[in-house]
Amino acid sequence: MDSKKKIYIAGCGGMLGEAFYKVFNKDYELKCTDINVNENWLSTLDFIDYDAYKNDVQDFQPDFLFHLGAFTDLEFCEQNIDETYRTNTLAVENAVYIANELDIPILYISTAGIFDGQKDIYDDWDQPNPLGHYARSKYAGEIFVEKNSPRYIICRPGWMMGGGPKKDKKFIQKIMAQIKQGNRELFIVNDKLGSPTYTHDFAGNVKSLIQKELWGLYNMVCSGVTSRFEVTQELLKVLGMTDTIKITPVQSDHWKKEYFAERPPSERLINKKLELRGLNQMRDWRICLSEYIKHYYQGYLG
Repeated sequence: MDSKKKIYIAGCGGMLGEAFYKVFNKDYELKCTDINVNENWLSTLDFIDYDAYKNDVQDFQPDFLFHLGAFTDLEFCEQNIDETYRTNTLAVENAVYIANELDIPILYISTAGIFDGQKDIYDDWDQPNPLGHYARSKYAGEIFVEKNSPRYIICRPGWMMGGGPKKDKKFIQKIMAQIKQGNRELFIVNDKLGSPTYTHDFAGNVKSLIQKELWGLYNMVCSGVTSRFEVTQELLKVLGMTDTIKITPVQSDHWKKEYFAERPPSERLINKKLELRGLNQMRDWRICLSEYIKHYYQGYLG
């Protein structure tokens, strides 16, 4: 029997890393690292430290290098610019150098947020125009990987959901936390459009690309473009709380004190390349949201 291929996954402690571990662990030998060791399958690594990163990867001798970690809080990125580029851009350059030295492919996770939102929907070939330091730092990583990696996969997720209360720092968990706190009216922006992305579908679609060695850049979001307001409506429907919680639509300015970083009006992506290749495995976001809540939030609301 052939021995399993090996994957080194850096920045694996978050919501996306948890899904990658679950999706890849059965068929591959993994080494999963993060600066925050919050699982027994993680070991410590700060990938900003080039020498430590390089030595750890070389000791493992993987067949692939997956670079997942990044600062994704837009307000943090605006207030901590040097730290943002060190983590979101320079660490990606570190990963490229290491992968090239070992002559292995690299996976880099970008974001739908690299577009300026002047179009309603973006495909894989639309030209990015990042607005803030988070988006700019992520796009700089994209450019570096494309220019310097002979074999790479770059994937652009949208509004990420996954990981549950422990790891989800995004929209769904923020709304769930408000409901848990007893809020019976939710003020939700109705002027931001995007594409939810379930971490498990995302990791599974990456796996198919890796197995087929179809290198390149891919949009990778759940189907069914939507808005924050519509996502909240669907969430309450899944929870059976449509009649008990009121949703009040507001403009983004309503939250400008808490969320002051500029965000594009539309981050809607379509998986054009995956569809043309017949490899789009991303399900409708409503199906994924229902599955996510069922699997990760049992008993959360009491």
